[in-house]
Amino acid sequence: MREALHYRQQGKAAACSLCPKNCIISEGQTGFCRVRQNTGGKLYSLNYAQATAQALDPIEKKPLYHFYPGSYILSLGTWGCNFACQFCQNWHIAQEKPPVTTLEPQAAAALASQLVGQGNIGIAYTYSEPSVWYEYILDTASLVQAAGLKNVLVSNGFINQQPLTELLPYIDAMNIDVKAFNKDFYEKVCAGQLEHVKQTVEQAAKHCHVEVTTLVVPGLNDSEAEIAGLAEWLAGINPDIPLHFSRYFPNYKMDAPPTPVSTLHLAYKIARQSLNYVYIGNVGGDGANTYCPECGYKVIDRLGRYSKLNQKNCPQCGSSITITGEVKF
Repeated sequence: MREALHYRQQGKAAACSLCPKNCIISEGQTGFCRVRQNTGGKLYSLNYAQATAQALDPIEKKPLYHFYPGSYILSLGTWGCNFACQFCQNWHIAQEKPPVTTLEPQAAAALASQLVGQGNIGIAYTYSEPSVWYEYILDTASLVQAAGLKNVLVSNGFINQQPLTELLPYIDAMNIDVKAFNKDFYEKVCAGQLEHVKQTVEQAAKHCHVEVTTLVVPGLNDSEAEIAGLAEWLAGINPDIPLHFSRYFPNYKMDAPPTPVSTLHLAYKIARQSLNYVYIGNVGGDGANTYCPECGYKVIDRLGRYSKLNQKNCPQCGSSITITGEVKF
């Protein structure tokens, strides 16, 4: 175990301030996330250096489409989560206690460096919610940065502003789940709060590359007004922020039928009225490709894995395509 950051002693209890749940944790108990435990009035991280999964993934699987496109990244995950999404795709590590392997920060950074020859650009902290792996990520990300590699967070964005402020100097990119654009969905389906996630997106966008993903669930977060509101809010931060719509499939505690593909195409059409880059995930087809927002020319084909960009410009009209880092296609 490792003593946690961002808590204070409150009598015999420990008051955690890592995320907006601000759990008051009694002796011997853990907070909502299950990974921060009060032992003797001190708060300890139970999942420090505990990895449940690791893989060398295409950066597009995070999904990040405008951050070093075509590259690969070492993906690591742990267990625990500060949400309880009824449709969780990774519930076996987020809500259960899976088998783990020990991977100390120095070993993780060394592994990332060893994989550079296979196209690796760094480490993505993903699979489960990375913010509940906070101490480990802070220690590891500094080593990865010192090695000249990149750090990526794939997060639900439910973290308090001070811990995020301390972490962001080490983070190069984030994909943040905005699970809906209505507060009732967050409270009833995810056990979270929308406003805190919005604050994270706004704060992160000032410091690193940001993309946003929304899993579209039929009848719960797919209204035209809600999709339009989400896109307009993102455009107010930066209209070049890529927005990914993903198709929901029944999982964990939710058994509603999968999202109709037509719903995703409608969401795409609505969002493109405000945003320059919108994508449709996990359904195949053209929804994964990048098109010039000015002339509509296909500049990156992710199914064929090739790029027609000319120095990050559209070869047809010359418009600049917003991309962070080198294009590896």
